[in-house]
Amino acid sequence: MAKFTAAFSKGTTDTTIGVFSLETAASSPRRIKLSEVEVGSDATTLGTSAWRFEIQRSTATATGTSVTPQVLDSADANLTSIVKSALSANGTLTSGAIMKRLPLNQQATYRWAAWPGSELVIPASASNGLHLLTPVAGGGLQVAGSLVAEEL
Repeated sequence: MAKFTAAFSKGTTDTTIGVFSLETAASSPRRIKLSEVEVGSDATTLGTSAWRFEIQRSTATATGTSVTPQVLDSADANLTSIVKSALSANGTLTSGAIMKRLPLNQQATYRWAAWPGSELVIPASASNGLHLLTPVAGGGLQVAGSLVAEEL
C-alpha cells in the first residue's frame, strides 16, 4: 500500500477537456484511493468569475502529459498508477458519475481532503480512473494543484 503525490497543471483551462486524470494501469491494475486534491490558479491576473471543478469517473484512458507520481515513503513498492496532466482529450467519462463538485471563486485556492474511509476509490479494472474537469471556467484561467492517493 503505497501512498503517493503528484502535481498537475494546465496552461489554459477550457470547459470541455479535463485538467488531470488518475488511472489504473492496463496491465496489473490496482485499486486506488484518492484522498486529497488541492486546486487553484497560478495565472498572473485573476478575475472574480465563477469557477467549478468536478471529479468524474472514467472507464478509458485520457490523453495528456504523463506525470511521475512520487511515493511519500521511498521504501514503498513501485507504483503502477498513471497520472496525466494538461489533458488534450478526456478518456471515456462515466455519465452522471460526478464524485465531487467544488465551486469557488477564481482567486481562491481549494483543498479537498477525505475523511478516513471516505476516499474516492478507483476499482482495480484496467484503465478505470478519475478526471478533474472544469465545466465552468471564465477568463482563460490556468490551473495548478496536486493530489494525494494510495495504491492498494
